[in-house]
Amino acid sequence: MVGWAIAVHGGAGVDPNLPHHRQEEAKQVLARCLNMGISALRSSLPAVDVVELVVRELESDPVFNSGRGSALTEKGTAEMEASIMDGVGRRCGAVSGVTTVKNPISLARLVMDKSPHSYLAFAGAEEFARLHGAEVVDNDYFITEDNKGMLKLAKEANTIMFDYRIPTVLSDTCGASVENPLQMNGLPISVYAPETVGCVVVDAQGRCAAATSTGGLMNKMCGRIGDSPLIGAGTYACGLCGVSCTGEGEAIIRGTLARDVAAVMEYKGLGLQAAVDFVVKERLDEGKAGMIAVSRNGEVGCGFNTNGMFRGFATEDGFVEVGIW
Repeated sequence: MVGWAIAVHGGAGVDPNLPHHRQEEAKQVLARCLNMGISALRSSLPAVDVVELVVRELESDPVFNSGRGSALTEKGTAEMEASIMDGVGRRCGAVSGVTTVKNPISLARLVMDKSPHSYLAFAGAEEFARLHGAEVVDNDYFITEDNKGMLKLAKEANTIMFDYRIPTVLSDTCGASVENPLQMNGLPISVYAPETVGCVVVDAQGRCAAATSTGGLMNKMCGRIGDSPLIGAGTYACGLCGVSCTGEGEAIIRGTLARDVAAVMEYKGLGLQAAVDFVVKERLDEGKAGMIAVSRNGEVGCGFNTNGMFRGFATEDGFVEVGIW
């Protein structure tokens, strides 16, 4: 028996001028979801059930970029993706290109539990959802007025990077002629929305699990797939730890960030926080990202190289923290 631990995140990459009321709103959502996970752990729910429960709640709140409130594609639609992994047996499930499933994380769980596969996408994922009775809604359910406004700004700015959900006033210089130093995969990017959500848990039996869900990038190309549904990149869990990542998906994919935390713990003998610090420093190259993690010993850890990361932690011994910076 070990002490349980839980960590949640609402994304890395925060405008340093984020209005105070936005900060408090985000922290309240994180605290509510964290408390939900704590109650579930005190009721002896397995780790994999807890991460699904918490991420479902995050998906249902439009404050962050997942489920309702997801970032929009260049065509103004929501295309969502999610993954879940149970460290027991390294079972996993993932989905991409989901447009009508109310809780993508639960569809990922269905893929893990009810299919012979690990990953379903687009029409196949939608068909599988209906076959297994997942709750579906119109795509309009996921679209908020805030996001419509941010997409409009994204299209007008073209080469300017906006922190997701931050009200921005465009000046006359915000046009295609402005030089953009921000790149992704070596190419200029327009608008980047990093507020993915995730949860990692180790239960009292030492079982680790991780779950991650996102709407992706604001103004992304239709069909773009990021790190969140990719096992080993955005999500990973095994007998040693559980990890959920957030930030620049292309950099996270190249660095296989989540899996690398487990790898350096196993092969270099590093502790959890040391492993997280090593991966953030050595595996991101020029990319910007963050992660939360738990170990089988009941530890929590996090790391990021952005201005901030929406996050919350709790352990069985009474430690609780919710922060941004």
